[in-house]
Amino acid sequence: MDIIVIGAGIAGMTTAYCLHAAGHRVCVIERHTTVAQKASFGHGGVILPTPLDTWFGPALSFSSWPAWLGGESTRMRVTKSVLGCSWVRHFFTQPSTEQRLAHYTRLKPLIDLSSMTLAEIETRHAFEFEQRTGVLHLFRQASELKKVAPALSFLTQHEHSYQVLKADECYSAEPSIPTQQPLAGGILLPDDRSANCPLFAKQLKPVLEEAGVRFLLGRTVVSIDPTRAQVELEPPHRRFEGDSSTWPMHELETLTADAIVVAAGAGSLPLLAHAGVQLPLQLMQLHAITAPIAYEERAPHLTMVDTVRHITMVRFNNRLRIAGAMIRNHRHQTPSRSDPKLRQQALAKVAHAVHDWLPGVIKLSAGSYWDGKRLLSPDGFPLVGATAHPRLWVNLAHGPVGWALACGTAKALADKLTGHAGELDAETMMALSPTRF
Repeated sequence: MDIIVIGAGIAGMTTAYCLHAAGHRVCVIERHTTVAQKASFGHGGVILPTPLDTWFGPALSFSSWPAWLGGESTRMRVTKSVLGCSWVRHFFTQPSTEQRLAHYTRLKPLIDLSSMTLAEIETRHAFEFEQRTGVLHLFRQASELKKVAPALSFLTQHEHSYQVLKADECYSAEPSIPTQQPLAGGILLPDDRSANCPLFAKQLKPVLEEAGVRFLLGRTVVSIDPTRAQVELEPPHRRFEGDSSTWPMHELETLTADAIVVAAGAGSLPLLAHAGVQLPLQLMQLHAITAPIAYEERAPHLTMVDTVRHITMVRFNNRLRIAGAMIRNHRHQTPSRSDPKLRQQALAKVAHAVHDWLPGVIKLSAGSYWDGKRLLSPDGFPLVGATAHPRLWVNLAHGPVGWALACGTAKALADKLTGHAGELDAETMMALSPTRF
């Protein structure tokens, strides 16, 4: 089939790869002039989720979510005006241990498929995208460490390798941790990996181009006709002012295919709404700082995670990326309307974390600041598959963790669209289907 993929972030690039591998002719449309420029660009780096991750095994005390939203250990900040939102209440409903286990168990086939698909791509093309093995979750207080006991039982049940470390063992495993700071202990995931998400996406591009995948970069999709599988594009090398609905019709370029896959992250919402598809997704704005390493001898060799504040510290060769500090945005809020005070507070949280855990290791004054929006579903699962329109598909809402989930969702989508049985069972596919809402 001829398939249009809208979006060239990690989801769009992996979707294009898997669709082409399944034998389809693919055209990727991206409004930026290169790939992986928005949400994928600032990803924290941890590849796959575990039960320790907030979104997939919330043993980390959702029960005290009002403090979680506004306290010193905050992972996400919201304004008071959204606290009454039904979506927020649903999201922060305290799950039982059994519900957490069922949640992660349902996601586990996708995690396994993602890991397998990433490994195949990585091996086949000998990609080097700053991979690093070993993730260390750190806990200041003994009470915090006790709260993750259910998550550890998940790891044991799913035969996921881990080690519970005392404070002195954490210092031995990662000598860069300052001994003067309080530390109750940590959990080392020796086989878990981190890597550079946008670099992986950029390495996919020449592979796809050589294979015949067409890229239309710097082109904006104005509208989608899901019935005819058509997209309208703004003309090349020209930008119109004002509402796109006022643009002259003869100036727009129309492309027709057999199917359309929308994988444009936060930019997907207005396109889908225009096509009559309403999905209960929310925007989460994440923040990151990437700075050069100032003292090589004090730089970490493991990926470090402040689990309570949910901030990751990942080394990319001679740079360190500190990512986290989420802000919940209104779904229709534009980047220009984001609350600057909340943004500043979020960046301060990120900077504070690196001062706590890795003082003096990076040259913060030479760092670059990033913030970007990611989509999150009410149940935390991605949206993968056909919408109510059989020729309109989506690959969205991978959330703030697990960028390699995109490899698994891309493979699952390609199998489903092609009519293959695929690796995922019917129950898992139904849990991912956008029609579940």
